[in-house]
Amino acid sequence: MSHVGVPRGTVRKRRSLALLTAGVLTIPALAGCSSDSEETSRGVPQDIAPTARDRVADGSTVNWAVDAMPTTLNAFQADADSATTKITGALLPTLFPMDAAGQPKLNPDYLESAKIIEREPKQVVLYKLNQQAVWSDGREIGAPDFVAQWRALSGKDSAFWTARNAGYERIEKIERGADDLQVRVTFAKPYADWRSLFSPLYPKEITGKPDTFNDGARTALKNTAGPFQLKSVSKAKGTVTLTRNPRWWGDKAKLDTLVFRAVAPKDRTKALADGTVHITDVDATTADRIALALRDGSNGQPLTHGPGADLTPAAALRSWALAHGSDEEQAEIAQAAREKNRKAVAAYGAEQKALRGYAVRKSLEPAYTQLALNGESGPLADDRVRRAVARALDRQELAETVLKPLGLPAKPLGSHLALAGQPGYKDGSGALGDQNTKEAQALLADAGWTQGGAAEKPKDTKAGSEAEKKADKDEADKKKDAEGKEGAGDTEDKEGTEKTEAEEKKADKDEAEDKKKVDKDADKDEEKADRAAVGSDDSAASRAEGLYIVGQDDKPGAAPVQAPDASTATHVLAPSRAAAAQSLALLRQASAVSAVSEDGTTAEAASKATTQDKATAQDKQPGGAAGAYAPLGTAAPAPASVKGPLGKDGKTLTLRFVLPSGPGSQSLRGVGERIAAMLEKIGIGTEITKVPDESYFKDHIASGDYDLALYSWPATAYPATDGRPIYAKPEPATDGSLLVEQNYTRVGTDHIDQLFDQAVAELDEKAARELMKQADARIWAAAGSIPLFQRPQLVAVDKKLANVGAFGFAAPRYQDIGFTDRQAAGSPADRKK
Repeated sequence: MSHVGVPRGTVRKRRSLALLTAGVLTIPALAGCSSDSEETSRGVPQDIAPTARDRVADGSTVNWAVDAMPTTLNAFQADADSATTKITGALLPTLFPMDAAGQPKLNPDYLESAKIIEREPKQVVLYKLNQQAVWSDGREIGAPDFVAQWRALSGKDSAFWTARNAGYERIEKIERGADDLQVRVTFAKPYADWRSLFSPLYPKEITGKPDTFNDGARTALKNTAGPFQLKSVSKAKGTVTLTRNPRWWGDKAKLDTLVFRAVAPKDRTKALADGTVHITDVDATTADRIALALRDGSNGQPLTHGPGADLTPAAALRSWALAHGSDEEQAEIAQAAREKNRKAVAAYGAEQKALRGYAVRKSLEPAYTQLALNGESGPLADDRVRRAVARALDRQELAETVLKPLGLPAKPLGSHLALAGQPGYKDGSGALGDQNTKEAQALLADAGWTQGGAAEKPKDTKAGSEAEKKADKDEADKKKDAEGKEGAGDTEDKEGTEKTEAEEKKADKDEAEDKKKVDKDADKDEEKADRAAVGSDDSAASRAEGLYIVGQDDKPGAAPVQAPDASTATHVLAPSRAAAAQSLALLRQASAVSAVSEDGTTAEAASKATTQDKATAQDKQPGGAAGAYAPLGTAAPAPASVKGPLGKDGKTLTLRFVLPSGPGSQSLRGVGERIAAMLEKIGIGTEITKVPDESYFKDHIASGDYDLALYSWPATAYPATDGRPIYAKPEPATDGSLLVEQNYTRVGTDHIDQLFDQAVAELDEKAARELMKQADARIWAAAGSIPLFQRPQLVAVDKKLANVGAFGFAAPRYQDIGFTDRQAAGSPADRKK
């Protein structure tokens, strides 16, 4: 799959950084934030055509497509990307690669063992290196390489241009152990994710000096220690070529040559048909074409798809008639169109025939797609609106839209910090609640977004406001000036109007006093609500963090239930009964103050009986009048179905939804359009803006130029390290801007940060996972990021290739990839024979 929507450099960065007026819901313990046992979950298995090495032929060349030429081969720099990760994985040591279950697993090619040997007074990890492990220049891999990389990435020397120093800054010292094959690392602070360090490991010749680190490793790696070594980098050809490493001590690479070739997603079908690539991520459209090619190859029937397939017999007859008719001009046009169509059909048929040699291997990619809600400003700065958006989404429908047609399990993702099948995965979405249109509407109403709100005056223009007083004063001054200029001839008229003006002023004064009285009563009730909302320290702390649990017995619109035990209940802080009475009185007053009807009677008299009937019906509804505050335990009424966008203070509730416009992003746009339709049902309008793929992330997501957006984060075996910068609470900078790290939703809390900090220092793996579950539940409750589904992984592979395809969580074993047929792909070695 194309990586549009995945932040550039994310894979490496995450490893090195690692990616209320109606009341407040307080939470002594978030639902789903702790558990005595992990949720049983199964990930989708990898699909790589696993084959024993003795059945894989030696020799041949394989071309592997990447999105673009890597801008750097230094995986720790900010512009490293997925191509950097693929290439360095074949060239450099990875001490703990992820296995098929998404867990870090010791790599015996480089390590005999690695473990914590001391916890007190400080954490000490002892690495015992494989005694055969050497760099391609023959030097042993040892402590000097560890020391150089630590110093480059510790953050203490700004001359080294690094993306992040997570974990390395916690190291106090690195020493040689009992011999040259032992490396002893002492930490100044405990670090649970110590296995994430030194992967990939670069030779000291690169990490030892700023110049070689910053520039020397961008386009060349002279010293490597993997099954392959770097032969050449050609920007003109768009290729990075690797060959077997003659000093490799592990299992010999089956391939002679491995070429990474830059191929744009839109060109990959043709590249497969032309035979210029053997392995490439593809989208659903190309996967469908390969499936059709395999089907058509077995039935021997003419193609029923592609150019001209929708041409009816009548249209074909008309085309023939025009091409052979007496009108020479029309005939020439028709003949050219028929020739163009014939060539297109022939080319398509040839491509389909070539595509029969490929298989689509599929799994779920170790990455997930999320809906991001920018909480920095606008309507989404209100957590109630964010939660309403989340509650409007049918995540199951969205997952099925993308995954079901591909034959992959369609289940919404339930965690921000682990994927299904990984240790520690638990569905924490209960902290926010399932899809519920009525409750989403209730949240919006609670936030002040209502039908007709777009036509209302802003609140700062109410009677008695400073703006209105100033306007009245200016108008009076102008009138006084005009009167002074009129002269003596106007005296009689002036005297004739003095009485009338006096009466009008008296009426205005009485009306202003009435309005002030209403405002005063409203202010008193607001003060009561504020006092109720801050009735306990716990509720105040939770509100400050923006943490809420929706989906409990006291949520808006819920049916009445038996009163829970006071010691364990989740409490709703609600204003007094006076607020409900006042709301009903205001509704009745609004009905009474209306224009005179056509027959001369007042609207009040004409609709008196109707108004009384409506008020009586409202009084009898569970929960009292619509929009009124209710006592603790009273269920809120379900809001009426929404027709059109809601509004508030003269503005409609419309969110700017930014989506990529490139050809590889059709699936993402389809998901976005479904989300827009779901939001429309609760009265939220969306303005979909499609932008070029290349600017989508940098110019919109990272800069905060969006309200809603879809993008992905990769999986990680180290959520305490890699997840923190993604969900950390933004901090204000000296220039007034926000320091967001990678939290592009701008939504975070101190409590979430504290849980990450505790987990990263917790050396007990089970306890650390429990802390991550708690953090995930609070991230759900904050509603800044809504995980939707794990991304599909579709890889088109030459059918004769083994041990390669959709790897899922696992890192490739490049030395095992090869053809099962010795004559495959025109192997140079085979041609010599």
